[in-house]
Amino acid sequence: MTVALALLTGTAAVGWFVPGLFRRVDLRRRDPVPLIVAWLLSIAGVVLAVAAIVTMLLLPEHGPAAGMFAAVHKSWAVLAHGAPPEVEALTGMLGGAVLVALAVRIAIVATRGRRRRAHRRRANLAVLQLAGRHRDAAGVLWLAHDRPLAFSMAGRPAVVVATEGLTRHLRADAVAAVLAHERAHLTGRHHLLVAVAQALRATLPFVPLFRRAPAAVRDLAELAADVAAVRACGPAAVRNALLTVTRHGAPGTALAMAHHAVDLRLDRLSVATRPPGRARRALACGLTAAAAVTLPFVAGTGVALGAALIMC
Repeated sequence: MTVALALLTGTAAVGWFVPGLFRRVDLRRRDPVPLIVAWLLSIAGVVLAVAAIVTMLLLPEHGPAAGMFAAVHKSWAVLAHGAPPEVEALTGMLGGAVLVALAVRIAIVATRGRRRRAHRRRANLAVLQLAGRHRDAAGVLWLAHDRPLAFSMAGRPAVVVATEGLTRHLRADAVAAVLAHERAHLTGRHHLLVAVAQALRATLPFVPLFRRAPAAVRDLAELAADVAAVRACGPAAVRNALLTVTRHGAPGTALAMAHHAVDLRLDRLSVATRPPGRARRALACGLTAAAAVTLPFVAGTGVALGAALIMC
């Protein structure tokens, strides 16, 4: 029971205080992709930690999940021998019921959101295909409109929609930057990542890590798409495109270039940070993933050690 309480305390600390740490990261210079990994896998770590807590309470001798805390648990001998087994079993069953309810809630919210987005996408795409002038060899659907605008829509098939106003108001390299930005949203599956974050927020809106995830992931997705566009076309072209493209007209199922975090992105482009290589990004994402998933367990171990030192 004491081990479970320590892990619960560490998990709660991650859920409430980690978003504040993320906000302190200088996004003008950091690669946004590992930060997307950090947000989503921190949430996964919290969920896994809660599942581990329930397992400890349900299985005899706290189950195999308690092995990583065995040394800490032994050092806590100065405390009471824990709650009676009946209390631990009842607590575990209640925790298991809550965990199942949360899983069902996430599934329901995610399914409803997917159906709603699919319906809106079909309606929007039907209108766009009727209004579209042509689809070029790269699969971009071009609309006859003077306002410079582009956005991407996930699904099957995924599509990038652009107006002919882009070619009238932007240089060729800036047009290419806009299209590279939108393709990056599709190849990076940014629409899906935002949808997952939104479903998690709807399930546990009172936990800051869950509540703030959708806005953070959406902004980071825009930064990540800018990084891809900079790699393809250079920072000057991306900056020119971002300053020119307007913020109006994209449907709700889309990710449009000039919708989110525009000031931050312009600041980042002015710093002209060199895009990371694939090996460097892969290493950063791997280390971030490992740290994010294990953070609640590390925090729980710290709580247990601190309590043991105090009580000794």
